Amino acid sequence: MHLKYKTHHNVNTKEVISELKKRLSMDDKSIESLLSATVDSIKEELTEGNSVAVQGFGTFEVRKKEERISVNPSTKQRMLVPPKLSVAYKPSVTLKDRFKIGKE
Repeated sequence: MHLKYKTHHNVNTKEVISELKKRLSMDDKSIESLLSATVDSIKEELTEGNSVAVQGFGTFEVRKKEERISVNPSTKQRMLVPPKLSVAYKPSVTLKDRFKIGKE
């Protein structure tokens, strides 16, 4: 299935729960608990330094960004930006293929 480009819309938790309710025939409270537990589990794994791979969706992982020198565009002052950890997401090949233009 090829996805068509639409105007940008951020789907919120309430909308995700509504969609899952249609697909799973579960009540809102159960779906909300399931979604919350899933997100908490992913956060916990990432906090422990583990990556989380969801088949057909992608992989979440913690990456270290090295310290670097940045320049303030207004003052031209150079600043040392300290190293930090950040969460990165890499979509699966299956998901990336759904966004290829012209793919039938």
